[in-house]
Amino acid sequence: DHLNEDDALIVKNAVAGCAHLERLHEHVRTFAKIMAQRRGKELPAWLDAVEADDLPELRSLASGMRRDLPAVINGLTPERSSGAVEGNVTRIKRLKRDGYGRANFDLRRAQILVAA
Repeated sequence: DHLNEDDALIVKNAVAGCAHLERLHEHVRTFAKIMAQRRGKELPAWLDAVEADDLPELRSLASGMRRDLPAVINGLTPERSSGAVEGNVTRIKRLKRDGYGRANFDLRRAQILVAA
């Protein structure tokens, strides 16, 4: 949806030449809308459509999602997420691990504050 006219034309021409690419493109766009608009309840229907199609890579993705479907739906449904907090915690842990044994608390605190 955010492509400029030239890029949209390139995608349209690339997809038009192959039926597999057309279907893949449509499945990916639908999944992107489900993710962007937080419509996790529509995921089972999308998974059914993907599994009914002849695209092995997407089938593999769908089977992986089915293994933990409630968690995937829950991750795609709420408007609020702890993802940003978890990302900061991971970043801080990496900074701590990278400087293990070489820095005291004051330096570590400064690194964390500068990186934020």
